Parts: sequence; structure tokens; C-alpha cells
Amino acid sequence: MTDDAVPELRASDADRERVAEVLRDAVAEGRLDMEEFEERLEATYKARTYGELTPITADLPAPGVAPPPVNMVKEPVESGSWASRIVGGEGSSSAAVAIMSGFQRKGRWTVPKRFTAVAFWGGGEIDLREANFADREVEINCIAIMGGAQIIVPPGVEVVVRGIGIMGGFDHSQEGVPGEPGAPRVIVTGFAFWGGVGVERKLPRAERQRLKEERRRQKLEGGSSTKELYGSHRDALSGGLHDAHREAMEEHREAMRRRHEERRERHRERRERRHRDWD
Repeated sequence: MTDDAVPELRASDADRERVAEVLRDAVAEGRLDMEEFEERLEATYKARTYGELTPITADLPAPGVAPPPVNMVKEPVESGSWASRIVGGEGSSSAAVAIMSGFQRKGRWTVPKRFTAVAFWGGGEIDLREANFADREVEINCIAIMGGAQIIVPPGVEVVVRGIGIMGGFDHSQEGVPGEPGAPRVIVTGFAFWGGVGVERKLPRAERQRLKEERRRQKLEGGSSTKELYGSHRDALSGGLHDAHREAMEEHREAMRRRHEERRERHRERRERRHRDWD
């Protein structure tokens, strides 16, 4: 087989799944946004040949191959997913204010060592699931007056809540959950008056998408198995009915043959009796 014929070879389910895994890693690392990820994933599962699969990941690093370093002066990054997210620096945003309005900090952004959020008759969302961190320990200081703020952290991050509430409160439900090795520590401080600061854990969007795909694939595989089982039962039942019908037809033909023979025998005996009477 020549190299020119390889792109025309049919791709297997395992080939498509390997490409999908590369796409999931790329969206988790920020190389793709969710729109690009969904478009490429749809093209992956529709691909039928290697020639259709290859362009989907042509601009992404191959699995197991480290991308070229961007800054030769930086110290080598420790192994582990959290080490690459503690990037140092000042942070991309140090404060957010919502006065009779709202704010959001989400997606790829860098949390500074101290971030201040103020909500007065308003609300805000601080999403850390895809964020980088300027330091191993960061502080989020929330002032909520007749307003509120919601902090979303990914699994593995340790949370400590030290805020004070007067006719309001801070959510302590995520305290006491051990952090993963190398994961950042988030300290929530501040003051809430007739307001509240909530803390919740959610999976990153890429992981939720992966689990959704897994459930969909399992559902499809379960449906295929059910159809195959139904088909085998149907074939077995059909084959059994066919055999029973054939046996019944053979018995019917045999009974008809015996009755025909009996009639011929009775007719022959009557003729012999008439001949004897005439003699």
C-alpha cells in the first residue's frame, strides 16, 4: 500500500476517540474555546477516513509531545496539572464592582494574590474553574451590602472562609474539603450586610462536556445492544415458528395421504364384493 492511499483508509471508532481526547486536552489547556471544540468534535465523529481526521488536530500538539517553550528564562514547570496554573505575576484583574448591576470574572483569567469584589444592590460571579493563579494562596475579599457574590471553584481546590455577616452570611459548606497536592488555596474574606457570599464546586466545562459525551456514547451503545438482543430473539422466534409450521404441514400431508389410501382400499373392496355377487 502506498503512502498516497493512507488518507483514504477508513477510520475506526478508536481512531475517532483518540482525536476526541486530543481535543478535550486542548480545550482544558485553553488552546481551543468551547465553540471551536464543539465544531471539531462534531467533525471528528462524522469523519470516515484518516484524511478527514488528520486536519482536525493539525494545529494542536500531539499527545505526549511537549509544546515549545515560550520563555526560556522561566524556571521549569513542576509536573502536574496544578503547577502549570500557578503562574505568578500581578493577575489580570484585581477588583470588580457592581452597584445596582452585576459583574463576572470567568474563563481564562489570572487571579491575583488579593482580589476585591464589591456588590451594592447588585451581584457578581467569580468563576475559578479555568483560571490561573498568581500565587499558591490567593485571597478573595467580598463586600456585599444588600447584594451578593458567588464564587465557583473547581474540585481539588482548598477553600477557607473567614468573612463576617450581619443580617447576611458567608457560605461555609465547602470548607474542610482537602485540596489536591499542588492545588491553590483560596481564602474568602470580607463583610456581608443584608447580603450573602456563596461558594460552590463545579466541574470545568470541558470535563462536563466529556462526561456528557460519555453518557451519550453509553446510551447509544446500550441502544445498539438492545436492538441486537431484540433482533436475535426475533430471529430465534421466527426460526422456531418456521420449523413448527413446516412440521405441521408435513403431518397434514401425511394424514391426507393415509386417508387417500384408506379410501382407495375401501373402493377396491367394494368392487371385489360386487364381482363375487355377480358370479
